[in-house]
Amino acid sequence: MNIAIIPARGGSKRIPRKNIKEFCGKPIIAYSIEVALQSGCFDRVIVSTDDQEIADIARFYDAETPFIRPEALSDDMTGTTPVIQHAITCLESQNEAAKLVCCIYATAPFIQMEDLQKGLDLLRNSDADYTFSVTSYPFPIQRAIKILNNQRTQMFYPEHFSTRSQDLEEAYHDAGQFYWGRVESWIEGKPIFTRQAIPVVLPRYRVQDIDRMEDWVRAELMFEAINKQKPKSGL
Repeated sequence: MNIAIIPARGGSKRIPRKNIKEFCGKPIIAYSIEVALQSGCFDRVIVSTDDQEIADIARFYDAETPFIRPEALSDDMTGTTPVIQHAITCLESQNEAAKLVCCIYATAPFIQMEDLQKGLDLLRNSDADYTFSVTSYPFPIQRAIKILNNQRTQMFYPEHFSTRSQDLEEAYHDAGQFYWGRVESWIEGKPIFTRQAIPVVLPRYRVQDIDRMEDWVRAELMFEAINKQKPKSGL
């Protein structure tokens, strides 16, 4: 059995009620639920939440909420892995044994069915622990600078001051959309960002971390721009 688990706690300090805040016409969590259901990858799509309003909205969009996440796993210090472990354990107690589990973030409006399907295929056809979404940095990380306490600057890698950008190795970062994993990998708490994980590379224009309101505004502008490029049906 393949299961999607969408973590969506009620508390959010920087963007209040972030997981169900309206994003381009509907609660942002709806995008993750709808794509998961439409992808054909999952036997069940489950939202893990501690919040009754989020649970109600999740069910409205046809996700399941077969358990309520405990308060101890709902603060801003709890990582993703313990939340997934809790969900797997709850399902096992209900005699629902999963084989592959995909964590999908609630604030991932750019998620695509094809990317989920690719991640599933890569995991099935390998001995990897995980597959997950990544994208490339738009600027060489080897030429990054930091601002010191005295408001002066310093390069992280000064040896690359004169190195041409095209001669530097490309770097990638977590795209923050989905993480496919084997049940045993989640339960054992194996780290994701290792040689035992396979990346699903996404274009930068479909990736936006949403942590602050400026991120939210940028994501909505990106989303609207992308959808303007899509051909309209019914003409």
